[in-house]
Amino acid sequence: MKRRDFTRLAAGAAGAMVFAAPGWANDVPTSRGPVTGLPLPRYVSLKGHKGNVRRGPGFSNRIDWVFTRVGMPLRVTAEYGHWRRVEDQDGLGGWIFYTLISGVRTVVFTQPMTNWRDAPETDARLDAKSQEGVIARLFEARKDWIRVGAEGSEGWVRKTAVWGVDPDEVFS
Repeated sequence: MKRRDFTRLAAGAAGAMVFAAPGWANDVPTSRGPVTGLPLPRYVSLKGHKGNVRRGPGFSNRIDWVFTRVGMPLRVTAEYGHWRRVEDQDGLGGWIFYTLISGVRTVVFTQPMTNWRDAPETDARLDAKSQEGVIARLFEARKDWIRVGAEGSEGWVRKTAVWGVDPDEVFS
C-alpha cells in the first residue's frame, strides 16, 4: 500500500492501474453518473484525514493509495454503487467509498507563487499570495478567474494557477 499525502510520488505501474469489468464505467466520459445522476467528470474533495483508494469498487479490492490531506480536490470519473472512481491532479487514484468524499469544492495551487487579488482583474489590489500545494475553498468561477478562500483570506486568482476547476467552468 502506498501513502499519498499530496506530495508528488513516483507511482509504480500497479499504483496507476484501474481495471475495468462489465458494469463498471469506462474511461469514456458520460454526461451523468448512473448512480447519482450528477455530472461526470466532476470535482469533489476528501472529507476527512484519510481516504483509502482501492484497485476496484469493493472493500475486498487491494488498497493502492491512501490520501491523507483534508480537503484535497479530486475528480470523480466513474460511479459504481457506493463507489466513486477518483483521480488527483497527477491522474493517480482509483475507487473510493462515497462517504469519504464531499461535494465541497476545493482547488490546489499548482504554481510556485500565486497572487490573490481583491477583484478578478490583473491590476486589482494584491491581497495575499499562495505557494504551490496550498488547498483553498472554491466559491465562484468566472471565465478566467476564480474566487477562493483559505486560512481566513479570500480573493481572486487566475484559473490557470490551480487544479480543481475546469477551464470552461463558470458558476456563482
